[in-house]
Amino acid sequence: MQIKKVTVRKMKMRMKEPFATSFGTMQDKQFLLLEVKDEKGNTGWGESVAFDAPWYTEETVETNLHMIRDFLIPVLLGKEITHPDEVGALFSPIRKNNMAKAAIEGAVWDLYAKRKGIPLAEAIGGNRERIEVGISIGIQENLARLIEKVQGYLDEGYKRIKVKIKPGADIDVIRGLREAFPNVPLMADANSAYSLDNIDLLKQLDVFDLLMIEQPLAYDDIFDHAVLQKELKTPICLDESILSLEDVRKAVEMGSTKVINVKIGRVGGLSEAKRIHDYCMANGIPVWCGGMLEAGIGRAHNIALTTLPNFVFPGDTAGSSRYWEKDIIKPEVVVEDGFITVPDEPGIGYTPDFQTIDEFTTASYHFE
Repeated sequence: MQIKKVTVRKMKMRMKEPFATSFGTMQDKQFLLLEVKDEKGNTGWGESVAFDAPWYTEETVETNLHMIRDFLIPVLLGKEITHPDEVGALFSPIRKNNMAKAAIEGAVWDLYAKRKGIPLAEAIGGNRERIEVGISIGIQENLARLIEKVQGYLDEGYKRIKVKIKPGADIDVIRGLREAFPNVPLMADANSAYSLDNIDLLKQLDVFDLLMIEQPLAYDDIFDHAVLQKELKTPICLDESILSLEDVRKAVEMGSTKVINVKIGRVGGLSEAKRIHDYCMANGIPVWCGGMLEAGIGRAHNIALTTLPNFVFPGDTAGSSRYWEKDIIKPEVVVEDGFITVPDEPGIGYTPDFQTIDEFTTASYHFE
């Protein structure tokens, strides 16, 4: 197949409520939506998960637009492609910019699956008809409010609770949650808020029987996490530190992590995400699918990825209504008793809602 046309839409959607982490609070989500078209007029869809400020990685919406427009699309247009795995090879001379690469590669994967007449999950080797879903909860104004929100999500059937922590909002928060919910699968996400100076504090988390603590140390660190993991009973999960399969290999061999959070955008696309999954499965390291506050297209790609067999823990792929009054796909992603049914239609299995897409589009660009 050949990619003959690419449309990039700059989007802005308002979340139902602010989402707070250790590095900031966000309510308006800006992102890029990509549509690729082949020589037969078939289309595939991808979503860039970069934020409008560089506080998760160095990438932003604007840097993604620059990379996609000025470097990635010129490499891709008109090239003969037999499999989406080839997209990563085409982009390999361009360093990093993983979220920009993943947005285009995801659209090509959707297109490829549609041309094959199979669901995206099947195209990447997935084998589940439904996936378990957890929930990620931002930092709240007080413990009572957090407990109320957790109870609400448990009542909806979510299978795992993740809460954000930061210095000054950590041990007492987790203790309060454990007292309120002694048997709930619970994990804490620090988003790089701590250092080795905080070892004694982090060791206090061991008594709360957490599934894991996610990325407690620096966003680009592997070495110090190995030091910390030796001191903790609680498994460390790496997120921001993992940008590639090579990062995973080093982290596992050093003992820096016992769990990997796989985010498609962070690692550069579905092909690399699948390679990471396969390596971790072969080495006894469970994985799960993290979230980036995606709209419907990105959420659909996460659902497909989570059908791979080594996705042991419920991911952050909550239903559309968790974040949006109205999503950009039909039907919207729905969680029932803590599960999402994997669509069986070709490609991502959801139809873009063009009326809603137009409503949230702030700019559009066409390349052919």
